[in-house]
Amino acid sequence: MTIVINLDVMLAKRKMRLNDLSDAVGISVQNLSILKTGRAKAIRFSTLSAICQVLECQPGDLLEYQPEQDAR
Repeated sequence: MTIVINLDVMLAKRKMRLNDLSDAVGISVQNLSILKTGRAKAIRFSTLSAICQVLECQPGDLLEYQPEQDAR
């Protein structure tokens, strides 16, 4: 099971920089960068809600499930 984070896609659609999102949400650029690159192990619902509010999107716009491929 793989969850893909599409934060960079939403930032591009909204023509917003990571620094601007950081200021608007109140989360450090470093933590947003970890989330954006898919290295985050978890995300709080309050963080997800704040990001969705600022980017005017739904959680499903940011998170995408991709099943793992069998290595045959």
